Amino acid sequence: MPNVSVCDIDDAVKGAVKKFRFRKFETNSALILKVDRQAQAISVDSEIEISGLDELQDYLPSHEPRYVVYTCKLEHRDGRISFPMCFIYITPRDCQTDLQIMYAGTKLALQKEVNLSHVYEVRELDELTDEWLMSKLLK
Repeated sequence: MPNVSVCDIDDAVKGAVKKFRFRKFETNSALILKVDRQAQAISVDSEIEISGLDELQDYLPSHEPRYVVYTCKLEHRDGRISFPMCFIYITPRDCQTDLQIMYAGTKLALQKEVNLSHVYEVRELDELTDEWLMSKLLK
């Protein structure tokens, strides 16, 4: 099956993802990406430093999907500290069908572009918590 993308991923978004990936992290940070309906392209919504996923919920609309590239401080049992990077696709159940299709149709292409091994999907913002993510990362 060919890799079909509904929305374009332009060079500005690719550059923002690359810059985000290669910066030195000392805090939890998120790069929020959204679909620009008129341009049928992915665009950067915002880049923020936050205390955790609970705070991230304040930056996300409850009625529209978003893609989030997120990095957080993870303290391992042996004392090591790492900053794993995750790709999180948020798709609320009650968002408009055409918007869901645009996001779902572009998800795999964007996922391939960001090239991260930690890939997750949530349906509701209140599922997006630090505890939820730690349960995934520490498996």
